[in-house]
Amino acid sequence: MAPPPQQSHRSPSPSQPSGKSEVSDLKSQLRQLAGSRAPGADDSKRDLFKKVISNMTIGIDVSSLFGEMVMCSATSDIVLKKMCYLYVGNYAKVNPDLALLTINFLQRDCKDEDPMIRGLALRSLCSLRVANLVEYLVGPLGSGLKDNNSYVRMVAVIGVLKLYHISASTCIDADFPATLKHLMLNDPDTQVVANCLFALQEIWTLESSTSEEAARERETLLSKPIVYHLLNRIKEFSEWAQCLVLELVSKYIPADSSEIFDMMNLLEDRLQHANGAVVLATVKLFLQLTLSMADVHQQVYERIKAPLLTQVSSGSPEQSYAVLSHLHLLVMRAPYIFSSDYKHFYCQYNEPSYVKKLKLEMLTAVANESNTYEIVTELCEYAANVDIPIARESIRAVGKIALQQYDVNAIVDRLLQFLEMEKDYVTSEALVLVKDLLRKYPQWSQDCIAVVGNISSKNVQEPKAKAALIWMLGEYSQDMHDAPYVLESLVENWDEEHSAEVRLHLLTAVMKCFFKRPPETKKALGAALAAGLADFHQDVHDRALFYYRLLQYNVSVAESVVNPPKQAVSVFADTQSSEIKDRIFDEFNSLSVVYQKPSYMFTDKEHRGTFEFADELGNLSITAESGESVVPAQRVEANDKDLLLSTSEKDEGREPGSNGSAYNAPSYNGSSAPSATSQPLADLAFPSTGLSGQAPASSLAIDDLLGLDFAVGTAATPPPPSLNLNPKAVLDPGTFQQKWRQLPISTSEEYSLSPQGIASLITPNALLRHMQSHSIHCIASGGQSPNFKFFFFAQKAEAASIYLVECIINTSSAKSQIKVKADDQSSSQAFSTLFQSALTKFGLP
Repeated sequence: MAPPPQQSHRSPSPSQPSGKSEVSDLKSQLRQLAGSRAPGADDSKRDLFKKVISNMTIGIDVSSLFGEMVMCSATSDIVLKKMCYLYVGNYAKVNPDLALLTINFLQRDCKDEDPMIRGLALRSLCSLRVANLVEYLVGPLGSGLKDNNSYVRMVAVIGVLKLYHISASTCIDADFPATLKHLMLNDPDTQVVANCLFALQEIWTLESSTSEEAARERETLLSKPIVYHLLNRIKEFSEWAQCLVLELVSKYIPADSSEIFDMMNLLEDRLQHANGAVVLATVKLFLQLTLSMADVHQQVYERIKAPLLTQVSSGSPEQSYAVLSHLHLLVMRAPYIFSSDYKHFYCQYNEPSYVKKLKLEMLTAVANESNTYEIVTELCEYAANVDIPIARESIRAVGKIALQQYDVNAIVDRLLQFLEMEKDYVTSEALVLVKDLLRKYPQWSQDCIAVVGNISSKNVQEPKAKAALIWMLGEYSQDMHDAPYVLESLVENWDEEHSAEVRLHLLTAVMKCFFKRPPETKKALGAALAAGLADFHQDVHDRALFYYRLLQYNVSVAESVVNPPKQAVSVFADTQSSEIKDRIFDEFNSLSVVYQKPSYMFTDKEHRGTFEFADELGNLSITAESGESVVPAQRVEANDKDLLLSTSEKDEGREPGSNGSAYNAPSYNGSSAPSATSQPLADLAFPSTGLSGQAPASSLAIDDLLGLDFAVGTAATPPPPSLNLNPKAVLDPGTFQQKWRQLPISTSEEYSLSPQGIASLITPNALLRHMQSHSIHCIASGGQSPNFKFFFFAQKAEAASIYLVECIINTSSAKSQIKVKADDQSSSQAFSTLFQSALTKFGLP
């Protein structure tokens, strides 16, 4: 006996046809019901219509049922009409052959006795957006604007706007804007009035760029008769319509103060509205009306405070956040008005983190002498929060309050208690704040240092916190017994410290400690300078070189530069300028307040900054597949090779660790044993000091003191190994992506491009050809002006080592950001220098 047929693991849905036969079944069933008036026929049609819509939604082509669907829609059932309009609207857009049938069908329904069907048909007719059939819309729209039913008129008004976007000339020629204006001033239905206002604002705004008459009409919307007409009816409008009217009125300029008070008295009750959008729109209007009246403006703040606080405590977290963002803006502008309401800004346990963070900022702003103790007590409770980001923010808030108050005794004690908590993130945040506190209040150094001295640097891992600890070790090394030895242990682990910020602070701290306790610090300073001069990071290298040459020149001068007498910091810099804050205030009741930046910063392309590209290449065009002409790899002749290697050959005499500097790093070892060097110390002295006879002796004295032993001689340094690239290197995109994900970043630099290079980027292919002439090949590119992104690769001529480059170019700033990844980390800096040389020559003759 034959085995039973295997069943499919996935049974098809009863409403999903698996082939043409099921579509045919649906067609025959619809045809049978097309003219049926039997009881229950409409219910059967609904079931079939649901199947058709379901299949259409998941992408199955059921356009062959068009005729049957139209025939079955000859009914007064609103549900069937809606499903039929959805169906015909979907297929009429993409199938020109069905569009005319759809027009006829919908035009017939636009004359139906039922106003709901007339409105639905008119809405579907205007939603087809078929440009060559716009003449069929004018008649139904004209009839709809004069319809006795307000729903049909409301749909017709929005239909006029849709017609304008399809064919502006047809809309203007039919004189629809004038009809809308008449309706706006005379229609008894407020929703029709609101739709007219919305449509006219958009039409006349777009037309005003080319038509003076449209510009005048747009100005008439802000005339006193129209504004007062809308304000007198504002209570009849829906919430959305009220916001629309209030936004329009906010652009109106009253004639005098009495008119301002009349408008505010009329809208007073809108502040008590349950809808947050209406409240915010009213608040914006009140604030803008009273900007030139200082006393009244302050009274407005007092008046709007209670409605806004009510809105914050009601509604969803998202709505609360939107209102709280606007309240945050007002608090920052006038904190004294909200200082007595600080308890409203206490965090609730069930609030989302983004709401808590905003409340913490507001608590910081409203703190003053009368409420500081209660606020700081509350913030200290948050430091133990299970939400670590909020705990961090609360500690920062305590520090900010300490920096803006005069009596900080209790706050300093709280911060020092944070240092004693056995939580890494609490200790880290507290260290940063104690550093800032000591910069403003040096008189607290004894109390702070007594606690900071007990913290082990091994337990501090975060770069900012470690940098703060190192700063205190250098600044107050005379008061901290173990400071030189802690710094020495940090210098010994120099190579394990990945943060350039920490290494920079370590250099400066060791220098400061050396001037205060030289015998104990000289060994650490020698090691720090040697490590800094050999550092791959340009800033660290340059600072070490600067300190070394200062010491060569004059130790007293070096001390006056590195460790001068300091004045207490009175005010810390604000991150946002007052101009930016005023711009945000002008855009009240918009996303600018939520984003805390003016709208141009997130809407205009030129202000968005560099694109944030993903590491994957999916959004970029692969040059080998993009259809663009790829420059064929050419053989590098002798002249090209000389050009390619000119950077390396010109820099003979550099040490490999000098990071491209013309100066060599002094070598150092703990036993003070002589080590080979390649450059006389006289070359490292300042050439313009006027002390040419003293510089070598001073250099030798400093080198001997710090244990930096140089063999002064004339032996030339062996040049670094030259880097030859393979002009015919090949790499497929898949391998590139895999390597890019796996390899760490070797170097990350920012370079400037020449004006000629920026001009040449009008055709990005010019850059690809230029880099290929230097044996650096492009595998992917993307973006548009002013931001371009390129991925390059190159290969060593004598080895299989691959270099990968991400190059982001911003033409408006003439800057390029370069990230290099390499199989061979030891030669990545040489390749980076070579890449920079090639890039900076782009566009030059």
